[in-house]
Amino acid sequence: MKKLILIRHAKSSWEHDVIDHERPLNPRGITDAGLISDALKLKKLNIDLVLISDAERTKLTANIILPKLNIDKDNIRYNHKLYDFSGSDLVNVIKNCDDSVNELMVFGHNHAITAFVNTYGDTYIDNVPTCGTVIIAFQTDTWSEIASGKTIFTLFPRDLK
Repeated sequence: MKKLILIRHAKSSWEHDVIDHERPLNPRGITDAGLISDALKLKKLNIDLVLISDAERTKLTANIILPKLNIDKDNIRYNHKLYDFSGSDLVNVIKNCDDSVNELMVFGHNHAITAFVNTYGDTYIDNVPTCGTVIIAFQTDTWSEIASGKTIFTLFPRDLK
């Protein structure tokens, strides 16, 4: 069985005169990522690999969440292909993951996250909000063969306020 934990980056700031790729988090985003981190710590996840979009807001979100999950730094990688909004690169990155990875965490962007969740999960979500987390389980041992999975967990910042 494969388990995928998808996390949309936290709320970003539009106050800085930077390109989209370099936008940081705003104060709400920082707070929300902390809330999600505390809640995920309680799940006692067994994550084998973390893939993070190399955009500033996803890196900052991951930097807040990951320390509480005690993941070996050798199992954390940045991937420019995850700076994807349509979802095609997100699907390719996940389907090309090494099969030795059973529990994969991915930090990415919308519309790609919501599209993936609604294509591969069994629970329709109108919009995965910023810092929203969705876990999908797949009854396969091969990432390239993932198809219809079961949405086993959702967590949105509004659930924690």
